[in-house]
Amino acid sequence: MTVTAHTHLKQLEAESIQIIREVAAEFRNPVMLYSIGKDSGVMAHL
Repeated sequence: MTVTAHTHLKQLEAESIQIIREVAAEFRNPVMLYSIGKDSGVMAHL
């Protein structure tokens, strides 16, 4: 993986984490559903 691609992926990851934090901050008890699928695995990892 090139340095540029790695940097871009890190930027996307940081933006995703920020969005998750902003949304979670709007609720008293945020919940994430987990279906044991690929998307759920990525969300749990973030």
